[in-house]
Order: sequence, then structure tokens, then C-alpha cells
Amino acid sequence: MPPIPSARSAVHPHVEILQAIYTDLPKIAEHAADDIVLHRADRSVEDLRVCRGLQAVLAHEQALLRVTGDTLVMDVDHIMANDHFGTVLGTLRATRPLPVAMPFCGLWRFADGLIVEHWENAYDPAALQHLFTRPVPPTTSS
Repeated sequence: MPPIPSARSAVHPHVEILQAIYTDLPKIAEHAADDIVLHRADRSVEDLRVCRGLQAVLAHEQALLRVTGDTLVMDVDHIMANDHFGTVLGTLRATRPLPVAMPFCGLWRFADGLIVEHWENAYDPAALQHLFTRPVPPTTSS
């Protein structure tokens, strides 16, 4: 009887893809289908806030980086993935426009090795949206 492989010995390729994306958000372009659908964290029942297509998703990610003055970091605690789905738990952090640290859960759907759908889930999406849209306080010089 052949040995049973350890669950820790093999990392699913979708875990590696998600690790790469959470380290560098624009890398999503290397792993997403052209017709990817992204469900934004600031969606509501009335306004679904969906980005459709790779260019729209990239524009959304670049806008998040821009609004945070490129301080946005996704600290990952756990990633699980199989052939169909991936889940990432962690903390979103940024220092601009104001400091924020908020738990998140990203859900990803894969088909043929590519990302075809992504749901952003922030712990308090309304507070996060409010923070990202408020003006940066002026700095005072001494």
C-alpha cells in the first residue's frame, strides 16, 4: 500500500495563486479570466456594486491602492482552497487616509485554474467605505 500523502506536504495551486495576489493585488491580472466578476465589499441589497471584466477589476484594485496612498496591505491569517473555491481570512490595513485595521474574508471561485468570481467581504463595509471616501486631514507643521 502506498503511503498516504500528508495534507501539509502538498499546497494546492489555488492557495499559491491567492498568496501571490494578497502579496501584490495587481497580480490578479495574471490569474483571472477575462470575464471575471468581482462583488465589491461596499455592496448592498439595493446596489450590488459588481465589477465585470478584468479591466474593471484591475481599475477597482488600483483605485483601492491609490485611495490609501499605496499603504494598503492585506495581512493573511488563513488560506484554504480546492479545485473550485478559495477562502482567505485576514486583516486589511492602511495608514491613509486614516489608519485602519479591519478583518476581511475573501471568497474566490475558480474554473480551469483561473479566477472567475471574487467576493470582497470586510467586517464593516460601510465604515470602510466612509473611511476611504473622507478627506485626508491636513498635516500641521511645527
